[in-house]
Amino acid sequence: MQITVRKATQEDIAKMTALPTWGCEKSTFDWYYDSEEQCYLTEGEVVVEHDGGSASFGAGDFVIFPQGLKCVWKVSKAVRKHYLFL
Repeated sequence: MQITVRKATQEDIAKMTALPTWGCEKSTFDWYYDSEEQCYLTEGEVVVEHDGGSASFGAGDFVIFPQGLKCVWKVSKAVRKHYLFL
């Protein structure tokens, strides 16, 4: 499974900032995606490790997590993101 990370476009930002936010402090935790998630990070730095490797992302990035992904979030700088589950 592949995590998609890219810089957010103006279109991404306009779409995502109308959606709910989620945040957390520096931490490490397990997570499972039972549906696809798209998110736009406004703050923070994260490494997500999974069986297929890892992905690093932070403020200004647009990230897509595939359905069925089992991973470990390693938050090195407090995160705030707008998100959408599909």
